[in-house]
Amino acid sequence: MRRGIDSLAYIVKKSFNLDPFSGCVFLFGCRRRDRFKALYWDGQGFWMLYKRFENG
Repeated sequence: MRRGIDSLAYIVKKSFNLDPFSGCVFLFGCRRRDRFKALYWDGQGFWMLYKRFENG
């Protein structure tokens, strides 16, 4: 979960052959599945949202 916006957009483009500027939301998770990042292009810039789930 150390990657930033540029690295995640690169993964979307090169690994999945998708356009990171398409307006879709791309989700990335860690191995423990308790943390997620979402990458979204709104037409003016990227949004990167981070969610961490606590126990319980």
